[in-house]
Amino acid sequence: MQDPKPREREQAPQPSIEEYFAFAGRGHLEQIVDLDTSGINVARHRYRKLRMLGAWRSTAICGNDITSSVLYVSALCAAEAGMLAPVVLLLVGVLLYLYRRIYGEVGSALPLNGGTYTLLLNSANKRFAAAAAGLTLLSYAATAVVSATDAMQYAHDLVSRLDVFSATLGVLVVFALLNIVGLRESSAVALGIFLVHIATLAALALSAIVVVAVDPSVFRINLATPSLAGTGHALFFGFAAALLGISGFESSANFIEEQKRGVFPLTLRNMWLAVIVFNPLVSLLSFGLLPRAAIESAPPDLLARLGERTLGPAFAHWVSIDATLVLCGAVLTSFVGVNGLVRRMALDQCLPQFLLAENRWRETNHWIILGFAAVCASILFITEGNLADLGGVYTLAFLCVMGLYALGNMLLKVRRSKLPRAVRAGWPTLIVAVAAVGTGLVGNAMARPQDVGVFGLYYGIVLALIAAVFLRIQAMKVVLFVSRAILQRLRTANERIGAYVLRKIDEISRRPVVYFVGSDDMVDLNR
Repeated sequence: MQDPKPREREQAPQPSIEEYFAFAGRGHLEQIVDLDTSGINVARHRYRKLRMLGAWRSTAICGNDITSSVLYVSALCAAEAGMLAPVVLLLVGVLLYLYRRIYGEVGSALPLNGGTYTLLLNSANKRFAAAAAGLTLLSYAATAVVSATDAMQYAHDLVSRLDVFSATLGVLVVFALLNIVGLRESSAVALGIFLVHIATLAALALSAIVVVAVDPSVFRINLATPSLAGTGHALFFGFAAALLGISGFESSANFIEEQKRGVFPLTLRNMWLAVIVFNPLVSLLSFGLLPRAAIESAPPDLLARLGERTLGPAFAHWVSIDATLVLCGAVLTSFVGVNGLVRRMALDQCLPQFLLAENRWRETNHWIILGFAAVCASILFITEGNLADLGGVYTLAFLCVMGLYALGNMLLKVRRSKLPRAVRAGWPTLIVAVAAVGTGLVGNAMARPQDVGVFGLYYGIVLALIAAVFLRIQAMKVVLFVSRAILQRLRTANERIGAYVLRKIDEISRRPVVYFVGSDDMVDLNR
């Protein structure tokens, strides 16, 4: 017998939010066919190996950044330390030797792209590593924009009709396209710039030595001029300013996977040699060529003035051309470093996965490169080319990255002591390195306290963008919880409204009706 009331379909209860995320699933088995026998993977591996960078090209990519510091660090250091500028620059060179061992140990233990991020990911935790990566990204963005702008300022001195803002934007676009073409091709450009720069610095140093040896009177006058600040003040703030001379040393660790085996320690050695030789030497020779007041005023074209005093106006113009080229090379370094770091973060799902997309033409991560170029261009438009505050942001971000790298090495020794290492940095080395960078960080913050607030603002924006991706699962849980709560309230409201309407219909239908008829005939009653 059929039930007069059809049964309602039983609906399966929806799983709770906890059931969605508490268990990821049992997974599946899959057999992966090895294609090495067909030669496809072997050919791709050989192709990639042939495109890996040797010592010269790798040194050029990161060397353009660190050697471009000679253009401004001598003047900035002299403004704080006076005649002690060569001494503090030499001390910074000694500090860089300690960091050479620190980076060498980490690079041999963890030969992966990402630099400080990869180190802290393997020695601390993912959130701490992502926060440190934000500092590196901020440092690279500031480096690219400041270097491109300074390069076009030098070019403007050579060609007065050049629009600095438009030219800076053009430099960012050109080097973005160059990186899309491929790292090996862009490294060839970097190598040419690096060789020209080293040759220019060598010619400037040799000619300055000859001029000062023939007439040391300017040096004697500068040496006899009393300093207004005390020795302690000069050493402290001079050392803090001189630390800008090693900016870019961290870049090699961010593209270590693109370097051939054994190349990474060579890049560290070559960068250290360039810093320990040229930075103190150029600073010392400047006091033999120019009055002390002219140096301590921190002119942006200090090296061009030195070139004019040694080999004449033509060489001064050449120094300006060289400055333009090497600062553009620092822009290239930023693109290469960001590409390696962002790729590593995307692989670890700290950044969106679409960034890992590669173009079929050159197998480069075009979205990373174009995205970084867009960020740099937006900074340029927001600041309207006025980058005075951005230089301080770059300084603080770079020093934080260096300090975190040494701290990460300490954690790596404690937590991952069994990892094999070709180089080892002792605990005294690490302690001195952290203390020295901390001193420089405090000194720069005291010298320009307004930069701390600007740095906090920029870093907060970068950190918020990373956190938005890093916490996307938690955000999705919140969206799911809110949507379910809204639907439940709508369902309850709908049930209440439906019950009310049915109740009213029933009340209307049940009202008694009196009908008057003229007879009791059934036909009339039915009608």
